[in-house]
Amino acid sequence: MTGSFLIETEEQSALRAAVAALGRRHGRGYDRESLWREAGKLGYLGVNLPEEYGGGGGGIAELSLVLEELGSAGCPLLLMIVSPAICGTVIARFGTDEQKRRWLPGLSDGSLTMAFGITEPDAGSNSHRLTTTARKDGDDWVLNGRKVFISGVDIADATLIVGRTEDARTGRLKPCLFIVPRDAEGFHRSPIDMELTAVEKQFELVIDNVRLPADALVGDEDAGLLQLFAGLNPERIMTAAFALGMGRYAVDRAVEYAKTRQVWKEPIGAHQAIAHPLAQAHIELELAALMMRKAAHLYDAGDDTAAGEAANMAKYAAAEACVHAVDQAVHTLGGNGLTHEYGLASLITAARVARIAPVSREMILNYVSHQSLGLPKSY
Repeated sequence: MTGSFLIETEEQSALRAAVAALGRRHGRGYDRESLWREAGKLGYLGVNLPEEYGGGGGGIAELSLVLEELGSAGCPLLLMIVSPAICGTVIARFGTDEQKRRWLPGLSDGSLTMAFGITEPDAGSNSHRLTTTARKDGDDWVLNGRKVFISGVDIADATLIVGRTEDARTGRLKPCLFIVPRDAEGFHRSPIDMELTAVEKQFELVIDNVRLPADALVGDEDAGLLQLFAGLNPERIMTAAFALGMGRYAVDRAVEYAKTRQVWKEPIGAHQAIAHPLAQAHIELELAALMMRKAAHLYDAGDDTAAGEAANMAKYAAAEACVHAVDQAVHTLGGNGLTHEYGLASLITAARVARIAPVSREMILNYVSHQSLGLPKSY
């Protein structure tokens, strides 16, 4: 592959500058709904979606740039990972013409939001153990199952649910994707009490004989796995962007503090014990950003296989860099790093999210050891 992903185009640089300005206007004390509406109106939420449906005609490279810049300003929009990146991408690639007309314009301008439901209580990182099932009943589908840690269901107009249907030829269960409206009968949600401080809430879903029309199925019933992974690679890339933005925000706050905080003769930033760890954190974030751009470049070019490896690596690198950056930023500020005034303490928990979700760092190491290095599986 070429190294073209290393250099941003003029359009991408202009987009980055514009989104950074938007982020600065809203800042750490942002109102999610207000920022979501403005970002949608400006075309940032759907920058990756097709122009014919109101999107920007770009790719995940542009969308990840938007999330990274908002995060670096202290106002990340978590549902960007889900609504335009996962759900918008899957519908744009595999949806029927009617599904595209129904959902893509709203996902592009932010007037519609879609959540994504794959995680289950007993399946963990093993998507092959999903127990949510979908069976045919005449022309309808009937879904049953449970999901957990599903973000933003309360504010989403619908949820893209990963269920499993029985293959008529083999009898084996295969994944399929269904659009479930928020108010569907039998579709119940309950909030999960989280220690994590976040604008978007987490929910457990109970799917009790939810009846859906035939056109709720997204894409081909026999190509569910392909369609599922078409959404999971953008999810990993966008999670990397989320982590990079958070890490950059933390380092920037620490640098500002280290330039002005004076205990002895010089500001504390003059001391290598403060300066070098922040420099290291910056380097780690920049290296992770390169891998994220590579992953986005490969995905937008249509190379799903290579993008899978790069997306997993980008998510891993960005999460590790973010955790280190936040830890060092808090340490730089000392006691002030734990106060509400400086806004870093809540990131200690938030930074761990990128290590855990949407897939743990251990599962990424499994992927790399098996797929990249060819080592045998232990499971």
